[in-house]
Amino acid sequence: MVSVNRRATAECCDATAQHMTAAVYWFRNDLRLTDNPALDRACREADELTLVYVRNADEATSTRWNFPRWSSLRRGFRDGAVDGLAGAIAEKGGSLLQVDGAAVTVLIDLAGSVGARRVYCEDIPAPYERAELQALMAAGLEVRPTWQSTMIHPHDLPFDIDRLPQVFTAFRQAVERAGVLPQQPLAAPFVLPRAPAFSEPFGPPRMPASPDVPSDTASFPFGDPRFYGAESAALVHLTRYFRSGLPATYKASRNGLTGTDYSTKFSPWLATGALSPRTVFAALRSHEAEFGASDGSYWIWFELLWRDFFRFCSQRHGARLFSAEGLSKLGVPAHDPEAFLRWCNGTTGQPFVDAGMRELMATGYLSNRLRQVVASYLVHDLACDWRAGAAWFESRLIDYDVCSNHGNWLYIAGRGADPRQGRRFDPDQQAAAYDRDGAYRTLWGTLRQGEAS
Repeated sequence: MVSVNRRATAECCDATAQHMTAAVYWFRNDLRLTDNPALDRACREADELTLVYVRNADEATSTRWNFPRWSSLRRGFRDGAVDGLAGAIAEKGGSLLQVDGAAVTVLIDLAGSVGARRVYCEDIPAPYERAELQALMAAGLEVRPTWQSTMIHPHDLPFDIDRLPQVFTAFRQAVERAGVLPQQPLAAPFVLPRAPAFSEPFGPPRMPASPDVPSDTASFPFGDPRFYGAESAALVHLTRYFRSGLPATYKASRNGLTGTDYSTKFSPWLATGALSPRTVFAALRSHEAEFGASDGSYWIWFELLWRDFFRFCSQRHGARLFSAEGLSKLGVPAHDPEAFLRWCNGTTGQPFVDAGMRELMATGYLSNRLRQVVASYLVHDLACDWRAGAAWFESRLIDYDVCSNHGNWLYIAGRGADPRQGRRFDPDQQAAAYDRDGAYRTLWGTLRQGEAS
């Protein structure tokens, strides 16, 4: 599944004193060693490399909608990914510096402390993340970002980004007609460039990791070692999933509501970058080679393409996707703060919606089916601002992904890359179709005995 680049590894080790290059590698949403092109590039080009992860100070700040940007559950899953990364780096004889603070300030100070003028990192196609890179460059640092969060690289697309189709179906058909496939994933580095020695600890003491774990009814129970945030757990799960019969039934089971097996459960690890989409695709192809292709295995490719599409949309449209209007001309949406609060707390009085919101609050996870239903209800039934819902998902979801989150909310609200004016899901019809016996609503305390559809 993973290719071995021995030449790149040798280049990491063969630095000469007269070309000594000190650099900083900044882990962002790429908390892995396997298939990390940005890290691979840093290893090839730098002789001395400081590895750092920054927990941004604004995680605890309040959004404009009056709740923290990050919930304790989201932090808890992320911290597991970071701790797993630190352990993997330590096994290779290196160390991961973990610092709390404003990322730009931390990186500028760190680069000065180690005598580095260069910062390597992944490229994230979103306004806030791009602004961080601009601020580092404005401070005089040379920033070398690498695009690596999509399954397919933009250079391999059969069109330029500025000619990206507006609709997913046209995008998918163009990619499939051209026979475009992901490149092979890279192996983890055999060794890491040496790190500088610090005469004293850098930065303030690290905040203790959140002990919060989801309830035992979670569909992604990351308190269970099998669903821990680390890359090692992600790779074990990937192998376990594709060695099972679950891929063949994925298309039929993907609209499930509870349990660990109705969907692939790759998304939390993809969101933190503990797992790369190219690694998932390589495992998918290996599965199909051994067990045969199926509607279910195709649908996994289909949804990985959706994930790519949202990233390419963000690359093409930039800050427009984060405006109230999105790509539409609909104007600023209305908002009802009281209705929004009821929605967040799962007290709207609509049992299926409330069950979904209570699950999200308790576990940091929600099925794709329920995400669409609750988002639709907020926008189309409660007449609230889609941006408030997107911010709530950002705070609560352990698999929050900036491009996919905004892309999906814009799609529901009719303000994104789609010609139709939004998607309304009737919650009663959805409950009748997907929770016919009322088991899900009973589980989350919104259905009384005798009320099943």
